[in-house]
Amino acid sequence: MQILINAKISPEHLDKIRAGFPGVEVLQAESAAEAVRLAQQAEVIVTWGHNFREEFLASPSLRWIHALSAGVEGLLLPPVVEGRILLSNSSGIHGIPIAEHTFALFLSFSRGLYRFGKYQAEKRWQRDVPLSELRGKTLGIVGLGRIGLEVARLGNAFGMRVLGVKRNPGQPPEGVNRVVSMEGLELVLKESDFLVLTVPLTPETRGLIGAKELALMKPTAILVNVARGETVDEAALAEALKNGVIAGAGLDVFATEPLPADSPLWQLDNCIITPHCAAQSPQYMSRATDLFCRNLDAYIKGEALPTLVNPQRGY
Repeated sequence: MQILINAKISPEHLDKIRAGFPGVEVLQAESAAEAVRLAQQAEVIVTWGHNFREEFLASPSLRWIHALSAGVEGLLLPPVVEGRILLSNSSGIHGIPIAEHTFALFLSFSRGLYRFGKYQAEKRWQRDVPLSELRGKTLGIVGLGRIGLEVARLGNAFGMRVLGVKRNPGQPPEGVNRVVSMEGLELVLKESDFLVLTVPLTPETRGLIGAKELALMKPTAILVNVARGETVDEAALAEALKNGVIAGAGLDVFATEPLPADSPLWQLDNCIITPHCAAQSPQYMSRATDLFCRNLDAYIKGEALPTLVNPQRGY
């Protein structure tokens, strides 16, 4: 069996895969052209969604694609959707850094850090800034996967009331006070002081938050998006921030990345922009390698892949 690593992975992590599976040939491409050549013999391709090339699909031996990210919208190609090629992702490894990034954004607003940074650049000593606490506030989490549950855990640590939105709600998981389906999103929008989006991008979640939804939120509410940029109508959000419909937004993801220079979001003092980096962590690739090895072990044994993607759902 040949595995093509279509990504930059350190020798340490490559060696870990090779040591765990001595009968498997693990190859790493150094260029796009080499990746296309090596893919022709590969049974498994490990890749980021953004650098997967459709030429890889010409490989007669390709049986499985493993994404190093959780989002797989760029990999839902016809052979995958039709079930001819398996697709797995790295769901579950992002919870800690993304949840911490989410709370960094929450605290930047509640403790006024987004204002103080500007004042420091102006050498301006100004103390009359409205500050607040997270304790006692309502946290709404749209998407209760592993990232959402880690956000909920931190919300509990800060003494927040936690509401969740989930496709199939069932009983509230530990640390979540109430869970509703997507049909109950309106309730969560109305009650949340802090709202975070952690959903995958699917037809159901594309454009999930627009002018209508923003108008339901409190004028003091903060919106954080660490999901996918296309889940939010950015033009409507910019207008809502400009006109005080909501108090602020922390955005790590955008419909077009990098965010175009002419986006009105750049000009808004009550919008914090981070460059799609919420998942970054020194531990990321170690976790991703461990998870791939778990999937590879299952694949070799003919068992179900732990993070197998349902192409119809998109996650």
